[in-house]
Amino acid sequence: MHKRITMRLIPALIAVSFSGGAFAAAFQLTGQSASGVGMANAGAAAAAEDASTLYYNPAGMTYLSQGHNISFATTLLSRSTRFTDEGTGGYLNNPGNPPFYATGLGKEVGGDGGNGGGLHAVPAFYYSYALAPQWRLGLAVNPTFADETEYDKDFAGRYSGLRTKIRIVNVNPSIAYKVNDALSVAFGINYAKADVEFNQAVPRAGQSDGSGALKGDATGWGFNLGAMYQITNDTRVGLSYRSTIKFNLEGDKNQTGQATRDIYADLTTPDTASLAVRHQFNDKWAILADYTWTGWSKLQKLEPVYSDGSRAVAPLRYNFKDTYRIGLGSTYQLNNQWMLRMGVAFDNGAVPDNESRTMTVPDQDRTWLSLGAKWKITPQASLDIGYAHIFVKDAYTARKVYSSAAETTVVQTVRGKFETSVDYLSLQLNYSF
Repeated sequence: MHKRITMRLIPALIAVSFSGGAFAAAFQLTGQSASGVGMANAGAAAAAEDASTLYYNPAGMTYLSQGHNISFATTLLSRSTRFTDEGTGGYLNNPGNPPFYATGLGKEVGGDGGNGGGLHAVPAFYYSYALAPQWRLGLAVNPTFADETEYDKDFAGRYSGLRTKIRIVNVNPSIAYKVNDALSVAFGINYAKADVEFNQAVPRAGQSDGSGALKGDATGWGFNLGAMYQITNDTRVGLSYRSTIKFNLEGDKNQTGQATRDIYADLTTPDTASLAVRHQFNDKWAILADYTWTGWSKLQKLEPVYSDGSRAVAPLRYNFKDTYRIGLGSTYQLNNQWMLRMGVAFDNGAVPDNESRTMTVPDQDRTWLSLGAKWKITPQASLDIGYAHIFVKDAYTARKVYSSAAETTVVQTVRGKFETSVDYLSLQLNYSF
């Protein structure tokens, strides 16, 4: 299938990939299970409570019951993202003249764009099977990156991004082996498919704005590793790693008033590593904690090019820095049927400064507060529910818009503040047989 990707808009596509809609640092989607959401994902790489351990640490499969273990999860993600203009300049077609926001020399700045967020459902499926007492096979199918952002058509930052949509679904078969009573290890292969769409306004002298549309898809391969070590009967540690995945985007420039041309660009998702611990204090209380690192510094810029290797547009410079996440959570076994959860986490943002913050990546530091519960319906079936509210620090932008791929002339600087908040509500059905 030939991919339709607007030349000027590929950078914005990647901006969506790293959008706050995913709501871990930059673009990683962390609402992968209700059992995880209910503890702010604290210590998830050492939890191994159900089949969703396939995502957090596949070595945890060896802690599940013999036979088949299945988990179905759906997370509702409600995000509010609102922009307040704080001095954005008009888009000048003739930068040598003073600002003039009528037809001819420039365009009116526009409004604040309304709410760029919305309500979306994130499904996930996990399955584990015991080949033998020491061997496990598993399969996870879940969206690892996802976002949808749409502003009003008169948005002040419409020349940087107006509407974006991305879905990256990961198919992840894994195998785990219990080396001895203390150590388990695991290995997995990741096959990811990305479907993307982007829309932005294009200024035209003396006329109404034109538009550009991006639609495309790509696939990529990666791997993941996991290990769990039972230090004592009450304490275990988990270590997990996911590799980068590279997508070779191919498409074409399709923009109002211009001929279509083929373009190419590379997108690489970052690698992640998590160190987690779980300690059981008594038959009621357990505590979990983790430190998770993400290698965002691998993505400094995105540079779309034509088939001859020349720049198709000014590179989108992110200058991302590596990030970290710290989580702390606990569980309380109320009785034979009910377990309660709670958690808190701090998630460091990947955008280093205001100049690097794009319209669709209002990324900033955030804090999670979570509550959850597990209801054991029968010996084989259980239901999890998790809720999290994410407090996001106000994010400011001073993003420059250039007139050409050479980046010689700044024609607009978008200045403003993003105010964002997020709510997760997740349900998960677990069944073993």
